[in-house]
Amino acid sequence: MSTAATAPADHSGEVTQGVNPWLIAASVMLATFMEVLDTAIASVALPYIAGSLSASNDEATWVLTSYLVANAIVLPASNWCSLRFGRKNFLVGCVIVFTIASFACGAAPTLGLMLLARIVQGAGGGALQPLSQAILFESFPPAKRGAAAAVFAFGVVVAPVLGPTLGGWLTDTYSWRYAFYINIPVGILAVFMISRFVHDPPYIKNAKVPPFDNLGFGTLVVWTGCLQVILDKGQEDDWFGATWIRWAFCFMITAFVWWIWISWRKKNPLVNLRVLMDRNFAIGCLLIFLFGVAIYSTVTVLPLFFQELMGYTAFTAGIVVAPRGLGAICGMPIIGFLSNKVDPRLLLTFGFVVFGLTTLYFGNVTLQLSPTSLLIPILITGFGLSFVFVPITTAAYGTLPNEQIGNASGLFNLMRNVGGSIGISVAQTLLTRRSAVHQNLIINSVPVTGQQFQNSLQSTTGFLSGFFGPANATAPAQATLYRELQRQASNWAFVDVFRWLSLLSFACVVAVWMLKKVKPGKAPVGAH
Repeated sequence: MSTAATAPADHSGEVTQGVNPWLIAASVMLATFMEVLDTAIASVALPYIAGSLSASNDEATWVLTSYLVANAIVLPASNWCSLRFGRKNFLVGCVIVFTIASFACGAAPTLGLMLLARIVQGAGGGALQPLSQAILFESFPPAKRGAAAAVFAFGVVVAPVLGPTLGGWLTDTYSWRYAFYINIPVGILAVFMISRFVHDPPYIKNAKVPPFDNLGFGTLVVWTGCLQVILDKGQEDDWFGATWIRWAFCFMITAFVWWIWISWRKKNPLVNLRVLMDRNFAIGCLLIFLFGVAIYSTVTVLPLFFQELMGYTAFTAGIVVAPRGLGAICGMPIIGFLSNKVDPRLLLTFGFVVFGLTTLYFGNVTLQLSPTSLLIPILITGFGLSFVFVPITTAAYGTLPNEQIGNASGLFNLMRNVGGSIGISVAQTLLTRRSAVHQNLIINSVPVTGQQFQNSLQSTTGFLSGFFGPANATAPAQATLYRELQRQASNWAFVDVFRWLSLLSFACVVAVWMLKKVKPGKAPVGAH
């Protein structure tokens, strides 16, 4: 574990071709930030989309699912497409497709057309993250990749946090359609800058492209599609209590095992899983998967707490959780400086411990919170997250040569997205089921025939008598107490989820120290 990793050679000049790498960073990060931000914005606008398109809330969730399915399918295929069509051309094409599909989403008159546009948008957006990541890190020499990792982390970590705030403001001020229209000017600027500043390195220009792995792609489509649908509809249909979910799970496992066998044994698979033989990359994939579970769960659960239990609007809840983005912004320059000077394992340990402690603090939430009660913990959470993402990429990719960057990047981002999907689904399921458990516990502790309940019922009835009259006040009083019971039970469910996320963060510290040491400044980051 103390063995230092060998640094890859510096070929950044072949990628930049005289262009300032920071101009390249700005060009590719525009596309990534736009794609990540769009996911969070769409989730906030979901109830408004359902109402406008005459759909139920359950039907509207397919707006998210269809995007995630298309996104997950394209992620691992991005490396082959970049070799086949040229990475720059493929990236520009993806941005154009994403931008046009964003306009179609905003202009969609029916749910069917909206879902079709979201599938196209997800296909265009799926390759943006791995392509941008590969270009960004190849453009910097190894000794400066810490700063590059901080730039990429800014887009991936900050965008999901700012999304709810921006989405809530656009939806409340204008219309949910502007949550998609906002991508149009950003996409046009990204296409211009990528065309102007990004170039393909020789190994991509001269690459011998193998035949497309149809079987590998087909199995990937099946298992990722089944996984997303199961996660999205599982709680609604009682998970394995539903026959169709059991069948979908069987198809998913069969396709997943088949995909692993193809990707490991085939000479030129769509996704070369043999890159996982690098210990740092394998452990890095595990950590980014758990990181996806933690950050997406927290980003989803905390606004839900403020909206469902505290009565905040989507915009107000977005403002309350926005300090996490400010904390991440504050942490980026520091981590960019330290990543080339400090062992990444120490930085990762600090990040996971800070995130775990703040999440444990969230486990003390009550219904008497003021809007500013969690301001400092939320700020610190964002600061801690910036110390997680960058060192993971530092340690996981420091030993991989440039030729493996594209393949590894697609797999790495797929693991984060799958982790995020699983985290959101599990968190929502736990909130529902733990709320029912706590409701039963409270009822058993405070029986209806007990003196405590009867005193509360009597005082509430007396208060409501002035509104409903003495003869009619009992039923509203009982409904008021039952609503309070549900709120208290839900509060305890949120407490449980926050505490379990805290335990997950502390468990990650153990995995961190299974990484090989990467010498700062010599084999630093390469989150390719």
